[in-house]
Amino acid sequence: MAEQIITFDAVEQAVSLFGSFDENIRLIEDEFGVSVISRGSDLKICGSEEQVSLAVRALNSLLVLIKKGEPLTSQNVRYAISLVNEGNEDKLSSMSSDTICITSKGRPVKPKTLGQKKYCTAIEENTITFGIGPAGTGKTYLAVAKAVTAFRAKEVNKIILTRPAVEAGESLGFLPGDLQSKVDPYLRPLYDALFDMLGAENFQKCQERGSIEVAPLAYMRGRTLDDSFIILDEAQNTTPEQMKMFLTRLGFNSKMVVTGDITQIDLPSGKKSGLKKVMRILKNVDDIAMCRFTQKDVVRHKLVQDIIKAYEKFENEEKR
Repeated sequence: MAEQIITFDAVEQAVSLFGSFDENIRLIEDEFGVSVISRGSDLKICGSEEQVSLAVRALNSLLVLIKKGEPLTSQNVRYAISLVNEGNEDKLSSMSSDTICITSKGRPVKPKTLGQKKYCTAIEENTITFGIGPAGTGKTYLAVAKAVTAFRAKEVNKIILTRPAVEAGESLGFLPGDLQSKVDPYLRPLYDALFDMLGAENFQKCQERGSIEVAPLAYMRGRTLDDSFIILDEAQNTTPEQMKMFLTRLGFNSKMVVTGDITQIDLPSGKKSGLKKVMRILKNVDDIAMCRFTQKDVVRHKLVQDIIKAYEKFENEEKR
């Protein structure tokens, strides 16, 4: 039986580290099979030597986040644990300093995983970036944050958000209302991200001025998009022809981000995904980045990670 002691500089650090109803400490105890006991300003960790060492590394990396003013959540505690198991916990603190932008409510938007950080860096360094991975990895939200940052810095004059309107197998012709009200439900996730960054009133003003455009992919045909930050969401639901049409809209001083999840294709059977094809065609082209997310980058409820992992396992077994 081994034990180690961590000493806190302030009581507030202990409160943040333990979390609501000690949930953060319980996660550490369950993962590493150790017991953590609080005594005044000291934290005693008991267990086997190897497990105590891992738990201390996890706790120290979380303390670094706390000292930088980062709130602890079950998501970043679990992520810290996974980084410790890989021996990469030193990279956790570097993410907390990378604020992409501030939302309308004053909340900083930051990458929460190494995959997200790599994605944000790729967007900065390349003209076209592909973000491919499962739901809940922040592909669209971070792309919108990057677009708003570029727009506020006057690096671009316009933000254009688009997605193909084919999800859920519904025909637009059967939905009530004019064309705009028919496509709006499909574009709602993009509106939500923009409302969060800019606030509803600011967003409305920008949309009226034509500085922000949220439209279905069909509206892009025949245009050249200069001085714009363009995001194509749900790109797995484009056909190869639509994908080529979209990518060739790129004008001068523009950036494009294409996001999608190749495990959630809603195209009619027999139709091939443009995203799957373009990943092979453009994989070695300069100034185009391909960023792949995994279930480790999921920042939603833990169950979402478990569901994605279960599906991956099932699909791999089916292929055998």
